[in-house]
Amino acid sequence: MKLQQLSLFLENKPGALSTPVKLLAEAKINLLALTMAEAQHYGILRLVVRDWKRAKSLLEKRGLAVKVTDVLAIEVADRPGGLAEILTVLEGAGINLEYMYAFTLKRDSRGLLLFRFDDPDKAIGVLQMKNINVVGSAELFQLLES
Repeated sequence: MKLQQLSLFLENKPGALSTPVKLLAEAKINLLALTMAEAQHYGILRLVVRDWKRAKSLLEKRGLAVKVTDVLAIEVADRPGGLAEILTVLEGAGINLEYMYAFTLKRDSRGLLLFRFDDPDKAIGVLQMKNINVVGSAELFQLLES
């Protein structure tokens, strides 16, 4: 159920984002989801790829600092209040949401968001008890290919 996300710390300067993106492109590693957060002197590129171990190794060989973290892909109703319902469940269980970002993928009337929690295993249990679908990697990759 947990997906592995790669986080790269990049200098906040022109061309810094191009280096990892081009390396992955040359290796034919497709970016499934990504987000870029910035601070004054650096940025954090977070991304999900199918072969994260190969991507991590490739990026580290080029001198990039890469951290692997667990994230959850959660189906969220694509309507007003869909995200609020998920957040209410998590808040009620005392689960801290560190950040989130979205896929461009939609299935039926649901969007797919990536969440990073301080306790992903607890989040999985709470979400499943409320019949909220946490998408595993096999299901996610199948969705992305269809």
